[in-house]
Amino acid sequence: MHRFFITPEELLSDAPALSGDESHHCLNVLRHDIGDKIVVFDGRGHEATAEIVTADKRQAGLRVLHRAVSPPIRCRVTLAQAVPKGKNMDLIIEKAVELGAAEVVPLLSERTVVQLSSADADAKREKWQAVAREACKQCGQNWLPEVAAPLSTKAFFEQRPPHGLRLIASLQPDSQPIKQTLETYAQLQGAIESVTILVGPEGDFTPAEISLAKSHGCHPVTLGPIILRTETAAIYCLSVLGHELF
Repeated sequence: MHRFFITPEELLSDAPALSGDESHHCLNVLRHDIGDKIVVFDGRGHEATAEIVTADKRQAGLRVLHRAVSPPIRCRVTLAQAVPKGKNMDLIIEKAVELGAAEVVPLLSERTVVQLSSADADAKREKWQAVAREACKQCGQNWLPEVAAPLSTKAFFEQRPPHGLRLIASLQPDSQPIKQTLETYAQLQGAIESVTILVGPEGDFTPAEISLAKSHGCHPVTLGPIILRTETAAIYCLSVLGHELF
């Protein structure tokens, strides 16, 4: 069955309904009609099988047939990703959803080619959040990751107090394998419940940014002997973290 996003408030209401783009996609693009069954989810772990009971130009009214709850992934992973050129950020967000990230923070690092005004940043954030919703619909993820407002590397550390394990993908010689870093941290701190991984642009973070990250508790990690494109690095990091921690 096709999946559609619905707000938590709407899903819990006595007369839930799809509206806006979701209703248009359901009724006009996929040609669903009264009597058809669909799946709706609220991005907070709740999912329901529902029957379409009304259909007009504005919305599709629903009757909930069955409800289910998906538990959150036991380790919260935040991907702080330097924004790449072109549409590669869309790909990174899509794969971050599929790989279980809880949050994506777009970074405007010193070597990031893309620079955004305040208005452009707001528009990009809305677009990237829409990409995350579509990815959730496709892959069956009932927890919708939040896409934060783009931040400079400096602002990221100023606005986010240290929490959990912090990693930064780095080409520096003192970097350690991710698995080794996880094992060492777990031995000292116990079970890992939260990880933030910073992935830089093509050409890596600057030495100043890496130094800043270290001063805020980030552990430099290597991604192996081959230099990866930034989108590949993001997928690699999330895959390793998922394998080790989920």
